[in-house]
Amino acid sequence: MLVHSKSGRWAAWALFFVLFLPLFALPLLVVLAASFATNWSGALPSGFTGGHYDAATRGESLAALTTSLVTAVTASVLALVVGGWAALAAAALRKRGRRVMDALFMLPVAVPSVVVGLAVLVAFSQPPMLLNGTRWIVIIAHTILVTAFAYQSVSAALQRLDPAYEQAAASLGARPAYVLWKVKLPLLLPSLNAAAGLCFALSMGELSATMMLYPPDWMPLPVQIYATTDRGSLFTGSAIAVVLMAATLFVLLAFSRIRTKASYR
Repeated sequence: MLVHSKSGRWAAWALFFVLFLPLFALPLLVVLAASFATNWSGALPSGFTGGHYDAATRGESLAALTTSLVTAVTASVLALVVGGWAALAAAALRKRGRRVMDALFMLPVAVPSVVVGLAVLVAFSQPPMLLNGTRWIVIIAHTILVTAFAYQSVSAALQRLDPAYEQAAASLGARPAYVLWKVKLPLLLPSLNAAAGLCFALSMGELSATMMLYPPDWMPLPVQIYATTDRGSLFTGSAIAVVLMAATLFVLLAFSRIRTKASYR
């Protein structure tokens, strides 16, 4: 923390807790408390039961969690391939070309995600690309929404990358494909891992576009949470939300460990 006086550090920490607790931590703690509650008295939930997690980890909720995990992993892999390759291609373009590429890949996140969902629905509801009613239309929408973050992460890493490594490999006779595979990609591995974690987390929590596209046999967990709370089962919905948070954090911690190891290669 760049505060040198003791009183300044205390003030900075106090400001952090005053802003952090009400805006970020307290809402999550209320959801956690509601997942164990039996009733809502006053401003906070009360009572205790673990029964809500029976519904949150079985049947439709377990299937929805599996759907979210498969969708998020698939969308993240596709986003890394498409966004990473596009970032590598854009790095070889002139400044104007890079600006065009940046604008194209940032467009899906510059508009509401429900607009992206509608665009995907219109685009893939007619032959020969008739994907409406299948799981693939959901995966495509998630991929479109998260690819921008993979593209930006790899682009930023490429700008920081020292060209001396590539030049040294090329001067020793290495072909461009070998330089890409053995030099550039290993150096980009921490950024690729960070981008994968971000794409995964964003896909796990995506709701707006998914609501317009999901078929009955491919319902992600955020849609299940919305449907459960909409029926009035607030405490069960809170338990499902905690399961979603726990699953996402578990995968992100795994990504973090991989990224730490990759940084020391």
